[in-house]
Amino acid sequence: MVFKSMKMLRVLFVAFAFASVIPIAWPTAWAADLDSLRSSGAVGERYDGLAVARDGSASDFVSATNAKRTQIYQERANKEGVSVKQVGMVYAKQIMNKAPSGTWFQAEDGSWVQK
Repeated sequence: MVFKSMKMLRVLFVAFAFASVIPIAWPTAWAADLDSLRSSGAVGERYDGLAVARDGSASDFVSATNAKRTQIYQERANKEGVSVKQVGMVYAKQIMNKAPSGTWFQAEDGSWVQK
């Protein structure tokens, strides 16, 4: 009986360890992918804090990125009592400062500039 409970304890420990690593490793990998896509020019950033697929192959990645960002912006907007667009524009400045060289940025008038 002790062996079965020790085995179960070990399985639970491994499952817990794996589950606790996923949330930490996944955003890091996602950020690395985003940086490489921005550096290559496949993904750009907009004035409102959303990403833009400059290459069709990045469309799905950009959609997922923007869904996550929009959720964050919405939560922040609700907390601060401001619009989602205002929050996005604040984040856009932070994104611009942290983005790697070569990242393309789209201004409100639709023009593009490269960092």
